[in-house]
Amino acid sequence: MNDVRFALTGSLRDLSPQAARFLFHRGTSRDPVVRERVAALLARVRAEGDPALRALTRELDGVALECLEVARAEWSAALERLEPGVRGAMERAARNITAVHRTFLPNAVEVSPEPGIRIGRRPDPLERVGVYAPGGRAAYPSSVLMCAIPARVAGVAEVILCSPPGPNGRPAHAVLAAAALAGVDRIFALGGAPAVGAMAFGTETVPRVDRIVGPGNAYVAEAKLQVVGEVGIDTPAGPSELLILADQTAEAAVVAREVLAQAEHDPDAAVVVVVLGDAAAAGRIAAIIGDHLTSEPRAEIITQALHRRGALLAADDLDQALAFAQRYAPEHLLLALRDPEAALPRIRRAGAVFLGQTASVAFGDYLTGANHVLPTGGLVRSYSGLSTRDFVRWTSWQAVTREAAAALADDTARFARAEALPAHAAAAEQWR
Repeated sequence: MNDVRFALTGSLRDLSPQAARFLFHRGTSRDPVVRERVAALLARVRAEGDPALRALTRELDGVALECLEVARAEWSAALERLEPGVRGAMERAARNITAVHRTFLPNAVEVSPEPGIRIGRRPDPLERVGVYAPGGRAAYPSSVLMCAIPARVAGVAEVILCSPPGPNGRPAHAVLAAAALAGVDRIFALGGAPAVGAMAFGTETVPRVDRIVGPGNAYVAEAKLQVVGEVGIDTPAGPSELLILADQTAEAAVVAREVLAQAEHDPDAAVVVVVLGDAAAAGRIAAIIGDHLTSEPRAEIITQALHRRGALLAADDLDQALAFAQRYAPEHLLLALRDPEAALPRIRRAGAVFLGQTASVAFGDYLTGANHVLPTGGLVRSYSGLSTRDFVRWTSWQAVTREAAAALADDTARFARAEALPAHAAAAEQWR
């Protein structure tokens, strides 16, 4: 058995202020070195356009590109060459994502607060959206489906995708295949902050988009934050997070597997387990994780993640555990409880909640159809997971009859004069 070391262990009751800060302050890193480097890269892309993209691709990716755009024939061929079992799984995921996100489509609304006044709000699809697909430690075709399909369901007119080129000058084979399956319109072999800048500002080849979505490393996350104001983004994002609340009905082996699955994402992934009541269960979970580490291909990443940001804690009862979850505000929350449905109404800060130990987070990562592009770093306090609502903007309208205008005139004029705006008052009073 391998020893597994968590960054923090113990009881929630005895949690020190220092330990609480460690757990609850996980905000997206704003490393000044990363910030300065990204600002320089974005400025260069804005000023020079395509020549900067080619030069930076040689510098950062070690690839000389003749053409920034990937021909459609190449990604169609990638889909055709995909191993049949993998293609079947992707197609199943695509069907489920489509079905789920169709139910999330926002609807136009209209209300009449007084006779003769009608107020409405209408969702209009964005014209063009940019999807970023990582290509560093691993390629994530699942994220391509999670980003591009909801955009299509929402009615976005054009979806473009940027993903880093490999040694052959093209993005990962699986990413190209997923883009073809998701109905992406154009693909560019561009990665990192330069890709974000190209989509935000537009270049001779890459069109400017209305919103950029998709995961990425610290440079991509920082670039997205820096282009806000030029373009919309989905959410500031960091490494993967999982909080598990496990009572005596939870199987230690199941909990251990969920810990391993999320910790293998990244050395900076944050995985926390809170065991209710039975303190010995924490030891069993740790032992099983240690046993599995001997055969895990990504054991080094898992070990680093648990040592840096992992925690194995004990709660006195469910109330204490749920209060902790509210403060922790995780990206993923797995309720490995006897009655997870009863606890769900008390959850107000989680990117996605998984009800019961059979609702593996891995299912949500790939196949259930719920979106896995979620806020991290405690930002579920103010952000939500990606959905069709991220791909529309709202047009508000109002209509006022002649009779209603006369009824509104005097009070509107009083308001306007109280704010020292006499022309506003006059505009209203003409309808008395």
